[in-house]
Amino acid sequence: MDRKLSSQRHTLVPLFLASFALALHVAAQEPQKEKPPPPDDVIRVFTDVVQTDVMVFNKQGRFVNGLKREDFALRVNGQLQPIEFFDQVSAGSASEEAKLSARSASSTNSSTNSSRPASFDRGRPIFFYVDDFHLSAGDLILLRKALLKFIDDDLGQNDEAIITSGSGQIGFLQQLTDNNAVLHAAVMRLKAQAPSFLSDGEQPPMNEHQALVIDRSPAAMGSGGDPLLEYFIQRTSADTGSPVPPIAAKGISSGPSPAELHVRARARAILEQAARFTENSLASFKSLVDSAGRLPGRKIVFFISDGFYTDRRNSTASQEIDQITRKASHSGSVIYSIDARGLTTGQPLAGEPVDVTEMTGIVEREQRNELSESREGMTVLAVETGGRAIFDKNVLDEGIANAVRETSAYYLLGWRASHDIQIADKPPRVEVSLLARTDLSVRLGHGFSSGTSSASSRKPAASGESQKSSESKLRDALIAIYPSKDLPVALDLQYQRSDKGMMLTASTQIPIDSLLLTTQDEKEKAIADVAGFIYNDKGKVAQQFNRRMALTRATLNSMPDETFTFKYQAALTPGLYQVRVGIRDEQSGKTGTAHQWIEIPDLTSHKLALSSLIAGELVSGKENVPGRSALMILHANHRFRRDEVFRFLLDAYNASLGPTNSKPDLVVQAQILRDRQAVITTPFQEVPRSDTSSTERVSITADLPLTSLETGRYLLRITVIDRVAKTSASTEMHLEIE
Repeated sequence: MDRKLSSQRHTLVPLFLASFALALHVAAQEPQKEKPPPPDDVIRVFTDVVQTDVMVFNKQGRFVNGLKREDFALRVNGQLQPIEFFDQVSAGSASEEAKLSARSASSTNSSTNSSRPASFDRGRPIFFYVDDFHLSAGDLILLRKALLKFIDDDLGQNDEAIITSGSGQIGFLQQLTDNNAVLHAAVMRLKAQAPSFLSDGEQPPMNEHQALVIDRSPAAMGSGGDPLLEYFIQRTSADTGSPVPPIAAKGISSGPSPAELHVRARARAILEQAARFTENSLASFKSLVDSAGRLPGRKIVFFISDGFYTDRRNSTASQEIDQITRKASHSGSVIYSIDARGLTTGQPLAGEPVDVTEMTGIVEREQRNELSESREGMTVLAVETGGRAIFDKNVLDEGIANAVRETSAYYLLGWRASHDIQIADKPPRVEVSLLARTDLSVRLGHGFSSGTSSASSRKPAASGESQKSSESKLRDALIAIYPSKDLPVALDLQYQRSDKGMMLTASTQIPIDSLLLTTQDEKEKAIADVAGFIYNDKGKVAQQFNRRMALTRATLNSMPDETFTFKYQAALTPGLYQVRVGIRDEQSGKTGTAHQWIEIPDLTSHKLALSSLIAGELVSGKENVPGRSALMILHANHRFRRDEVFRFLLDAYNASLGPTNSKPDLVVQAQILRDRQAVITTPFQEVPRSDTSSTERVSITADLPLTSLETGRYLLRITVIDRVAKTSASTEMHLEIE
């Protein structure tokens, strides 16, 4: 297996061997003046400005824009509170994190209805949690279709999603990503882990809800107990030949009969078994919500289940739900609960054991309450976090898309919370109303957030943390669930066919000015550790590397955008891989990591396939000269300027030969999209065939003007059509225009 690890300075090289350039602008920070200590006779009252985010909808369920601070009234524990600041925020926008951080740091007396970024620049994390412990195989089929449709048709251009499950069966693919191949693979790994009912195999059949009713009943019917308990006692006595004692039959209590004891023991055993499933599922969901809090901004989290029961006697489900809603509200996560059963009556499912001899209607009457009670916990999760319960909807993908749409904007209200409120065991009751718009409805979570993500607040180093080697610290950062952003590390992945098979090139890039430089022998130097892992879709390490680099500027007056690039090459078999790379500055201790997925195609199928896209800017003033390759600069962060000449290149594999001239007949089209809408579409152009002697690799190169594009994020899509085989293939790359 061919491996290559290299470092190089920013230089200009021919097109096919181009290096990368990356610019970094570091804002100077002014030192803050120390405040004088307060006099001894001053009583200090600690209050912090905290945030409550609210959504306002009209009768048609659409978000209402343009409201002002004076339209709102905010009460905490019934007391009217002044609104310290007010803003309207676009979820996932570039300005959301800045607004949240600024508002949490200080308050302002002015209303700031700043212009919101366009919706197509959003980049939102969307979390899907599938409660596979409470999911039937039939409902899973419909759920898979809904999730795949949302991923393909409704996931925003800059959005990322994660598919998780209570059992963890998805494994390594449970990661936040915008890669459709990863999300598709995660959905297809879902399996129903347990039936939506539990049974001990005895007669008459008893399900979880019936067991719950029996366990809650104080006594048999003769003493004012539940008729369902009486029914099971009578049936148990009849089946075992042990009649109910005459005294108990007359309504005179003489203690529980053996039949009642047996029925209650059955119920308790079923509930204890069910409690383990529910507690495990909610514990996994709590971990997901907790991890979501490490990301900045507002998050939308979907809890998908066939329902579960909040058995307060035999399980800790209620306490788990309370902790989940607190964590969600504090971290800015809004939960939407989805009943995967769709439109249902709550009647027994196909294959569920039922008592066909029961003619009294007692069991049937109890079944009417099953549906509402199984949704009780899901309703609390949604309502307490400002979300919504999506029940009785057969078209689940529409419910998901509507939820993402309606949470795309919100109002941010800041108020001062005393120290006692912030440390209280019970969260305060926060209420927000509109003063003069009774036609509108307000939705909010019942807690508050501090405005900063968990990731932004540094925890004290654990004992022994400072003694860890630089290599160990970098490794810890690489295996973390989310990338570290302390250093601006960019990663670009490319694959091409070589004589050793499919060759992956991982290019890691960092501006030298982001590292702590020291001067030695009139040269500025930095020491950095570089490491990386290549994982397959099962989470096993396919390749890894680490190296300590001594980075030196060529001269003291080097350009401020000088960039170092590290390349690692590995021959890989076809499949889905994740590459994780990281750089740690030895002097400052700062670390930056990047995660990226890539799918290596199988060329042995002899179907039309494309290499990765290589895109860059032609060097200004350098015209193409016959017989000489053009010079271009590639950027690992895919950030380009609109005033430069933009060029892309790729290879097409397995093109078919024409029947008359034995040459391939390929046409290529380029599209640049913003929020799934094409803003540039080129006509299909024929790929030159004069120099084509083999169909194993057909090189395609074209220039694309960017002058008409506004600043923002885009998607470049290249489509190649084989007119001989009547097939097509496409590849994509995210771009940022500055």
